[in-house]
Amino acid sequence: MGDDRVDVILGQWARERPDLDASPLAVIGRLSRVTRQIEEALRLNQRRFGLTPDEFDVLATLRRGGEPFEMNPCTLGDSMMISSGTVTHRLDKLEKRGLVSRRPDPGDRRSVLVSLTPEGRELQDRAMVSHLELEARLLSGLTERQRAELAKLLRLLTTTAVVDPAE
Repeated sequence: MGDDRVDVILGQWARERPDLDASPLAVIGRLSRVTRQIEEALRLNQRRFGLTPDEFDVLATLRRGGEPFEMNPCTLGDSMMISSGTVTHRLDKLEKRGLVSRRPDPGDRRSVLVSLTPEGRELQDRAMVSHLELEARLLSGLTERQRAELAKLLRLLTTTAVVDPAE
């Protein structure tokens, strides 16, 4: 395995500041770099279907929710971890394109239900197949065992990482 840019940076810090433990850069630097590369590849793939990453996220959230492929905007936003205003903006764009529809919620007069239209479901189904094929290609340098171990380690990191930089 050859050096990558992170190895160069680690070497520079070791030379310039041997008193610092720069070893977290070996993980964080690489996570940051691979995240940017993956996000760009996924964005380009979603563009092939006329979708932005945000639009793909809405359609995928509705689709993976199962029949009848609808939910209220609050649940949708919670599932995507975004604000209600952001949900509304995304839904407005998707509704104009005929990919989702909104109707009054019979169980709550103050709310609406957002549904995938047949066109939205068909588009999302095609886009998701392509999305997963791309993700598999992005991970093709790893064995199944390595992928499982990496997933396990990343799960551990997401559940234990301190996110407050002041701590």
